Amino acid sequence: MRLEDKSSPKSDSNLGSGWNLRPGSFTALMALYESNFLRLNWLIDELEFLRGSYRSDSPDDFSLYLSVRDVSRYTTSIHLTYWFEGEGPEPLADPDLDIRIYHDARLAEAMACRHNRRHKVLQGFITDHGSKLSRRWARNMMLNKWLEYCADANHRFHPVVEPAEQVKLVPDGK
Repeated sequence: MRLEDKSSPKSDSNLGSGWNLRPGSFTALMALYESNFLRLNWLIDELEFLRGSYRSDSPDDFSLYLSVRDVSRYTTSIHLTYWFEGEGPEPLADPDLDIRIYHDARLAEAMACRHNRRHKVLQGFITDHGSKLSRRWARNMMLNKWLEYCADANHRFHPVVEPAEQVKLVPDGK
């Protein structure tokens, strides 16, 4: 059974049109989560069936990696990142986002974001200061803008054929 109705809009341009959404409010944050869900659908069609690891290769951007961390009845937790060569033997994930998808509510929330930003589009986002609500806002605004950027860069996910440990690393600077 599909949870997603394909006749529903794939655009977030009408979100919150009947609400008085105050930036920084909880209600507006929920609209942002809805926008994140729609934008994730721009990159991969069947979010409720995600399993394993995926890679998106774009001629306009770095390879983008998605791995499923946890699947439950109503949610899926994923990790979304680019992988770069690190200072040592370990690869560096940037922007290193953990995302929870709420299939029944059609929401996607950036749950955590590490601070290894090497991608120029993401360097201006500060996601670790302020109240809990403002940190959620910052993480999810970053996710929202990044998903839009990824869609504009023609990213679409396909299953990864190699283990995640053997991903081809991108040298600094592109």
